[in-house]
Amino acid sequence: MRTRSRYATLTAVSLLGLGAFALLRQVDPNVAGNPLPPCPFHTLTGLFCPGCGSTRCLYALTHLDLTGALAMNPLLVVSLPPLALLVLHGAGLLPRQLLGLAASLANPRLWLVLLPGFAFLRNLPWMPFALLAPG
Repeated sequence: MRTRSRYATLTAVSLLGLGAFALLRQVDPNVAGNPLPPCPFHTLTGLFCPGCGSTRCLYALTHLDLTGALAMNPLLVVSLPPLALLVLHGAGLLPRQLLGLAASLANPRLWLVLLPGFAFLRNLPWMPFALLAPG
């Protein structure tokens, strides 16, 4: 039973990732009238949240367009490897040498500063901050 729960998160994240990959290989979020929902935060406020552009970023990554992905949401692109590391840590599959790094990445204070800070900066209309806005 313990082994099964150990891999539950890894299995769930893997299945979710495969489903998102399959969907985004077929559905282009850049096309008007696509079935994917817009960001509710941006729709209500007109401001970009830390996740704005994530669907288009992941679409670009599924089509191996790193430049396009970085233009949509650079934080997501640079966060994917650390998030994968945390999932592996949760499954107990992380090498011992990376446990300190995983502990640092799992610290909620890091994300409580990084996410609002990124959201604030990407809404500033001046260069170079304007480059953080999706698009």
